Amino acid sequence: MERRRIKMQNLIEYKGWIVAGVFVLLFAAEHIRPVVTYSFHPVKRIIKNLSFWPFNIGLSLAFILPVTYWASQHALLARHEILGGLTGLALDILILDLFIYWWHRAVHEMPFFWRFHEVHHLDEHLDTTSAIRFHFGEIFFATFVRAALVIVFAVPFTSVVIFEVLVLAFTLFHHSNMALPQRLENALSKIIITPSIHWVHHHAIRKDTDSNYGTIFSFWDRLFRSNSKTHRSSNMKIGVEGRKDKQFLKLLLSPFISR
Repeated sequence: MERRRIKMQNLIEYKGWIVAGVFVLLFAAEHIRPVVTYSFHPVKRIIKNLSFWPFNIGLSLAFILPVTYWASQHALLARHEILGGLTGLALDILILDLFIYWWHRAVHEMPFFWRFHEVHHLDEHLDTTSAIRFHFGEIFFATFVRAALVIVFAVPFTSVVIFEVLVLAFTLFHHSNMALPQRLENALSKIIITPSIHWVHHHAIRKDTDSNYGTIFSFWDRLFRSNSKTHRSSNMKIGVEGRKDKQFLKLLLSPFISR
C-alpha cells in the first residue's frame, strides 16, 4: 500500500513538471513566432489569466485527485486482463476524450453550466494563458461526472492522470498563439485539435463558439457534425458575442450573479 501511495505521488509530481514544461515551451514559441501580434502590452491580461492557476491547482490536489482515486477503486465491474497495458491505456484515452467532447458540448448548451464556462470564453485574446483561465466551479462539476465514468468503465487512476497530462498539454497547444507551418497544421488537424481549429471555437460569433468542441482528437467533431467550416484569420474577433471581458474578481463571482 505504501509503495503504491509513493508511486501515485511520483506520478502526480511528474504531471505537474510536464505540464509546466509544456507551458514554458509554448509560451516562448508563441512570442517568437506569433500568429497575431497584439497592439497592447498583455501583462495585465496574462496576470489575470494566470491568477486562475492557484485556485485550480488547489482544487485538483484537495478534491479532484482524491475523488478520482476513490472512483477508480469502486469500479462496477472488474476489467478483463486483455485491457491492461497500452491497449487499455489507449482505450481509456479514447473514452475520456469522448467524455470531454460531450461535457464541453453540454456546458455550451446548458445555461447553468455556461455561466461557468463563459468565464473562459470572455477572454478577448488567445494564447497559452487562455488555457489556464477556467472557473473552478466548472472543474468542480466536471469532476463528479468524470468520476461516474471512471466507475462505470473501470478506468484506472493511472490512466486518468496520464490523460490529464495529455489534456492539459493539448489545451495549452491549441490555445496558443504559435504560428505553425501551414502544411504541418493541415496534416495534424486531420487527427488532433490544432490552434487553427480551436481559435474558431473562440470566435465571437455564436455559431462558431458552439462548434469545434474537441480537446485532443478532431474526429469527434466531424463524427458528431459539430465542426465549423469557418477558417481562422488574424483579424478574427475573439470572445463572446455581445459580451465584454471582466476583472478577475468579477469573473470569479459572475456565475453566481443573476442576470
